[in-house]
Amino acid sequence: MRRVVITGQGTINALGHDVPSTLAAMREGRCGIADLDLRDVDRLSIRIGAQVKGYDAEALFNRQQIALYDRFTQFTLIAARQALDGAGLIFAGELSARSGVVLGTAGGGVNTWDENYRTVYEEGKNRVHPFVVPKLMNNAAASHVSMEWNLKGPSFSVATACASSNHAMGLAFQLIRSGIADVMVTGGSEAMLSFGGIKAWEGLRVMSKDACRPFSANRNGMVQGEGAAVFVFEDFEHARKRGAEILAEVVGFAMTSDAADIVMPSKQGAARTIAGALKDARLNPSDVAYINAHGTGTAANDKVECAAVADAFGHHADDLMISSTKSMHGHLIGGTGAVELLACIMALRDGVIAPTIGYEEPDPECALDVVPNVAREARVEACLSNAFAFGGFNAVLALRRAP
Repeated sequence: MRRVVITGQGTINALGHDVPSTLAAMREGRCGIADLDLRDVDRLSIRIGAQVKGYDAEALFNRQQIALYDRFTQFTLIAARQALDGAGLIFAGELSARSGVVLGTAGGGVNTWDENYRTVYEEGKNRVHPFVVPKLMNNAAASHVSMEWNLKGPSFSVATACASSNHAMGLAFQLIRSGIADVMVTGGSEAMLSFGGIKAWEGLRVMSKDACRPFSANRNGMVQGEGAAVFVFEDFEHARKRGAEILAEVVGFAMTSDAADIVMPSKQGAARTIAGALKDARLNPSDVAYINAHGTGTAANDKVECAAVADAFGHHADDLMISSTKSMHGHLIGGTGAVELLACIMALRDGVIAPTIGYEEPDPECALDVVPNVAREARVEACLSNAFAFGGFNAVLALRRAP
């Protein structure tokens, strides 16, 4: 089987409009969560979120593009351009045919749904824009990335709620490792911070009204974010021959289903997935120094994840560093695993572990080293990125330092 490396990365999220600013915020433990700036925010009971501030779509896209690109697609294209510029690839001929796109999103064009429901139900209009369907469909972002960069290989979208990005990146990894593709553009995006999007999530009663405090005993729920992160996954030999800078190596992936409950996580399912990723990567538990946790800040998720890590790692769990960057950039739902992969690459390349901010009180059911509040310097040879979704879908990626 072929080796797979990462040769490009890009992002736009509440912490920054690119990778350097995002990583600087993670190092500083800066919080991107603030009061929401939305239409009809006074009708919401949840009024905080991790919005992308200072964003001007008209400065980046023309009128025709904005008519066709939902906010989640716009974010994807911005992140993809950064990643592909960094990778330095030009897709033509055979490389074009052997390169594709796999992207994760849970909601797709939620803003487009929201705007057009208003048009029809609130304003009483009988017509909507002819591009509403291609604008809101979940595969819109993947389609536009494939068209802009001439990617003619396997291309599709994955929607598995909060595990969408990890599933997308794991499948991209497998496509290259198996020889089906040489290069895959992968990651995820989400833009659910609209009135309708927040109102729907309010009904679940899992949202915090004040802050995201993963693993802290006084945590009271998750906080939504928005944005995108996109990566270039590449066959190692292909990258080596062209002299590409390698950011990290993807060495394993596992995915499972709890087959138990639509919203409650399962310790057994999460532990099986972690163990599966270690096995696929041929890593011993002691090889792993850091885990970027799913860490939503809900009472159920955090304690189940800590128990699953303890089960999968045994005594080595006490030596692990495990942090949740959702405390800073919020929970991007289908896009969150992609933004979190940036923290994994930072740990591997720079030896900087992003902290879990907002941590205030120890919880005996989360008695692991959660890197509270302050970033830490440590050498990391291998790490994991966890994603555990509603529906009982689990996806874990394993990475190593660049070869």
